[in-house]
Amino acid sequence: MSQHLATKEPPLGRFEQHDLEHVNAQLADASPIEILEWAEQHFPGKVTFATGFGPEGCAIIDMIARAGLTIDVFTLDTGLFFGETYDLWTRLEAHTGLTIRPVRPAFDLQQQAKHYGEDLWKNDPDLCCTIRKVMPLQDALEGFDVWASAIRRDQTPERANTPIVAYDPKFNLLKISPLAKWTDEQVWEYIRRFDVPFNPLHEEGYPSIGCRPCTSPVKPGESARAGRWRSHNKTECGLHTKGTKERANRLRII
Repeated sequence: MSQHLATKEPPLGRFEQHDLEHVNAQLADASPIEILEWAEQHFPGKVTFATGFGPEGCAIIDMIARAGLTIDVFTLDTGLFFGETYDLWTRLEAHTGLTIRPVRPAFDLQQQAKHYGEDLWKNDPDLCCTIRKVMPLQDALEGFDVWASAIRRDQTPERANTPIVAYDPKFNLLKISPLAKWTDEQVWEYIRRFDVPFNPLHEEGYPSIGCRPCTSPVKPGESARAGRWRSHNKTECGLHTKGTKERANRLRII
């Protein structure tokens, strides 16, 4: 288990529940940039943003650069991105002038296969996501008090009640969702307005893009995330759900 996770004083100490409710009420009509500015103002140098290079993440990275914010930006590079995603990474850095730092798993793909078998994403996608995303995120968030996500309330039923600011007990810090109220149409309107680079796979039937082995095109009438982990009863990688920290910490001991 990470020492940082075990000993860090929770940011909630500065924002009791009633204060979080007050903050959410204050930010209810704020724009995404104003929400990001609020976080930087209250936690200078302690805010980070994790991007998976979806259209929402591309928009937020552009907002951070456009507003001149000093928010750290990183991506969980699983080693299984589409080639188009790696290319987008380069194009976004050129477009914004920001550096998107890579955060990689402790195991490369060969080591993972040695310990857990070939094609773990087929046999146990939850474990694969834990190794390649959740555990690296735990380490990446060390030293920060706030992490920003790109999730929206209308993406899935599980995300429908996402607050703008919340305490995240899994990672022991505050979590902000500046695009929580936005729709898919608003995201794409922003991208077109500011000519923000995006993944060309979105125009080829991939509304939601993750790792190459676990992402497939979406058929007409399907939900935007139907192409993620299609052959499994799974719609989330574990970053934004409860109950993953315990398993991730057990894996650290192995």
